Amino acid sequence: MTDDQESPRADSRTEQEARREAAIPGEDLQVFLKAVASGTRQRLFAHFAGGEELTVGEIAERAGLGLSTISEHLAVLRRAGLLKSTRAGKLVRYHADREGIAELLGQLRSCLLAPSESQDTRPAHG
Repeated sequence: MTDDQESPRADSRTEQEARREAAIPGEDLQVFLKAVASGTRQRLFAHFAGGEELTVGEIAERAGLGLSTISEHLAVLRRAGLLKSTRAGKLVRYHADREGIAELLGQLRSCLLAPSESQDTRPAHG
């Protein structure tokens, strides 16, 4: 074997390590999952699903919650990669971050579908 070639065993080990790392959610994905775990934030995010840009006041009016409560939830959704904000003077408008969401869902998919070591070592039942 030449120096340029790796043994098949080394390739296999690298693939296994990559799958194991993919199975562990990164910090961005953890923040995303915590944000969507809240029923209140899910209901608030639904207002943006159609592509609308809304202010804190508009969301507060629609949701029937106080401005400070809405502001806190929108900040969590923004940090989680679900929303983006744009400022025009004093007015801040929020809208869904479709690219960020797609990236996070891809990470979640990889995490959930990555084979785990525990599956390989489970005893057979029968």
